[in-house]
Amino acid sequence: MEPKPQFVLIEDNLIDQFVTKKLLKKGLDVNPLFIANNGKEGIDWLLKNSDHKSLVIILDIQMPIMNGFEFLEEFSTLAEDLKNRIKIFVLSSTLDSDEIKKAKENKYVSDFWNKPFRLDLLKSTFL
Repeated sequence: MEPKPQFVLIEDNLIDQFVTKKLLKKGLDVNPLFIANNGKEGIDWLLKNSDHKSLVIILDIQMPIMNGFEFLEEFSTLAEDLKNRIKIFVLSSTLDSDEIKKAKENKYVSDFWNKPFRLDLLKSTFL
């Protein structure tokens, strides 16, 4: 049996953090959940916690300091063995078709999800 993945939410909006945390707890019994307020905090956390066997990152696009696309650029420079243990899901409210296409075409992104977060999507992906 595979170990339960560690979830990391990279999101600057406090309401979205709260909603996502509640849905992950309700749908998958995710606890603890690390929350980074921007991509830089997310990268810093990954570098300090690279010993996890399996990680799931839920990534927003629009954030201060380092946005989701800048995070993905920095992520691409990490060690291959670390990248291979991580699945990234972009969770965004963007309506910009270019941003959606860019996220979906990124080789490190497993899927693009629209906000608000849907419990059925979460369960169908991870259960």
